[in-house]
Amino acid sequence: MKKNNIIYLNGLIDLAQSRLGSKIVYKTDEFFAPAKRIISPWPPVFKEGVFDKHGKWMDGWETRRKRTKGHDFLILKFGKPGLIKKVDVDTSYFSGNHPDQISLLACISKKKIPDKKTKWISIIKKSQTKANSHHFFNVKNKNYFTHLKLNIFPDGGVARLRVYGSMKIKNKIQNKIQNLTSVVNGAVPIACNNEHFGRAENILAPGIGKNMGDGWETRRSRGKNFDWIIIKCSSPGKINKIQLDTHHFKGNYPDKCSVQAAYIPNKISEKNI
Repeated sequence: MKKNNIIYLNGLIDLAQSRLGSKIVYKTDEFFAPAKRIISPWPPVFKEGVFDKHGKWMDGWETRRKRTKGHDFLILKFGKPGLIKKVDVDTSYFSGNHPDQISLLACISKKKIPDKKTKWISIIKKSQTKANSHHFFNVKNKNYFTHLKLNIFPDGGVARLRVYGSMKIKNKIQNKIQNLTSVVNGAVPIACNNEHFGRAENILAPGIGKNMGDGWETRRSRGKNFDWIIIKCSSPGKINKIQLDTHHFKGNYPDKCSVQAAYIPNKISEKNI
């Protein structure tokens, strides 16, 4: 949410992104575009005039036209159990081939692919979708889920599935060296001033960035302003070393930077930013 030129991230991360270990473990069909693309951490793109052996290349998950009763769906397994707060079903660049409706179910299962006995809980009821659009939903369920089932009615394509929430972190390491700003350890973004070219949460991702899009990048400043981000560490800690990685950024890396730290035991409100 953006207010007064501040983007409030509210400590939420995309639980569905593949770099956190989340995977598509089942799908009814992926004739036109593979289901794994729906959880790519990068924004969808459109490639004009690009075709593969099945037809137009699309950056997302797309099923064939349904000729029988029923509907298509996929099952996503989170890298770690997650508490879901918001969902974005993104149909960017899908027009005329987007689903008529979608719904979302969640479950708790120790199995890679939940069996027929699994109890699925509805977190988003059947809802109408539009072409080339973001569809945002709030989720009020307080459970930490392991799997999601995205239903599309009856068929079609979805560019991205973003599932914003918090991960369940077990056995936080105490009195040992660890990365306090890694999302895998429980760090989360709180707020930033801009993320025009790259999402702020990217800088908390594990490993080395794959390309320039796999980082936090702001629009170009035109004045005396500077860009900033607030991160909540995975746990309170003593900082011994800081590494700032500008890998892949050439001609658009910061000229200078500074880092400040504070101990804030309570939740940061929007008024305090």
